[in-house]
Amino acid sequence: MENPTGQTPKKNNSNVIYFLIVVVLALLATDVYLYLQKNKSDTRIVYQNDEKTRLQTELDSLEAQIETVNTDKTKISAAMKEQTDSLRAKIKVLRTELSKGKLTVAELAQAQENVKQLRYFVTKYTADIEELKKQNASLSTERDTLKTTLKVVNQKDSGLVKQNQDLGVKVKIASAIKLATSDIVAYKIKGSGKEVDTKRSGPAKKIKINFTLAGNSVAQKGMHDIFLRIIDPTGNLITESDSGPFNADGQDLQFTYKTAIDFKDDGTAYTIDWLNPVAFQKGTYTVLFYADGYTMGKSGFELK
Repeated sequence: MENPTGQTPKKNNSNVIYFLIVVVLALLATDVYLYLQKNKSDTRIVYQNDEKTRLQTELDSLEAQIETVNTDKTKISAAMKEQTDSLRAKIKVLRTELSKGKLTVAELAQAQENVKQLRYFVTKYTADIEELKKQNASLSTERDTLKTTLKVVNQKDSGLVKQNQDLGVKVKIASAIKLATSDIVAYKIKGSGKEVDTKRSGPAKKIKINFTLAGNSVAQKGMHDIFLRIIDPTGNLITESDSGPFNADGQDLQFTYKTAIDFKDDGTAYTIDWLNPVAFQKGTYTVLFYADGYTMGKSGFELK
């Protein structure tokens, strides 16, 4: 059957055109959607890479911070050393996590949280180390102060010891008995045993040393050893078989004769008889007296 007006084919053509327009619009919308999604994905990837770089840089900074506070040889406790090792281990683990190719959003968020916690622990650790340094500095100052004080005390103590020693020496010197007067006479011995004084060396056999001691209230009363050194005219010390060593005025000497007297600090006169083991010579003899570790005095006599 024919269509006299010819309207049906025109309507069908319009429908096809509308359909094609819808298809084109749908395709355009799909392209726009895919383009936007791609840009969003690229943005997310760029963001993730930037965040990974930032976190890695922060890990470098935290590790450098740990190294810095441990550069000076501050003595830390075992607990602090363990904490240092733990922080370094955590940084190593985070570096490994961040070194992966791509991180999911959840992994990146977890890494951010871990770095945040690590930053807190490193900051606290650094503060603890700095406090330890302050304490060590304070202890060092106290130690140095104590050393200085001890040195001063030791110096004072040494000074007091020296003063006491000096005082002891002075007291010892002051307490030593001293010769006041002396008179030495040579004697010859007759056949009868009678002793007669003489000025000649030939017949002389012995000497009598008469002496008194100076008053001394600090000297110890009682027996005191007396040492005599008799020097002949040629300058030689006369010794006997029982002559021995003694110390006086800080020197080791040898005596000619040794005896003892009872000191009473009352002006008592003393006499010492000494028999010469060898023949007397012409000339001047010197007699040195010693007691209490010091020289008592000096005397002498002359024979023709």
